[in-house]
Amino acid sequence: MVGTIVNTACIVVGTLVGSALKSRLSEKLQNALYGALGLVTLALGANMCVRNFPKSEFPVLFIVSICLGAVAGWGLDISGRIERAAEKHNVSRLVQGLTTACLLYCIGTLSIVGPIMSAVYGDNTYLYTNATLDLVSSTVFAATYGIGMVWGALVLFCWQGSIYAIAYFLNSADFIPEALMAEISIVGGLLLLSSGLSILKIKDLKTVNMLPALLVPILFYLIKGLF
Repeated sequence: MVGTIVNTACIVVGTLVGSALKSRLSEKLQNALYGALGLVTLALGANMCVRNFPKSEFPVLFIVSICLGAVAGWGLDISGRIERAAEKHNVSRLVQGLTTACLLYCIGTLSIVGPIMSAVYGDNTYLYTNATLDLVSSTVFAATYGIGMVWGALVLFCWQGSIYAIAYFLNSADFIPEALMAEISIVGGLLLLSSGLSILKIKDLKTVNMLPALLVPILFYLIKGLF
């Protein structure tokens, strides 16, 4: 768990540094940083999709995942519930930032393979690399959205901690097939693209409502493994 703890600590440190910088930035600079973050989010989402499309064994699975996820999110009114709670506490913009940050922190090869390598082989290289990237990302996010972005550290810890625990008790590095990781990454990339469009105020696609889409590839492979 050392690698995950370091990764979590880096997000906390980055958030503290970023929030300290935020108070020193003018409103114009904050808006410029906000636009830059939206552009970077689009680029990262597109890159994640393009890199993993060739690895997909089921080219239509990501389409089904996004559609089913959107339907489930709409039925549960995830976005509406969160927006109402956020407006009540005046943190609407923060929720948007947390959604984007948590996707960036958690959905990626380093954040999925890292805990597995750590649990099975004691190798924290992936997690230390991810921690370095997250240190920079969390600083930028906090400089844009504020100290509330520290909640992203808790989400990452729970995510990586769960993967670590499963890999440790199974003592296997293969419980998440590479094909499944590719499908999750494609869906995650599309959600990042959606977040980027929202940040840039191009189109609000209610990314939060589509989060259940991340579960569809997992359920598909679980059912597929039974036959």
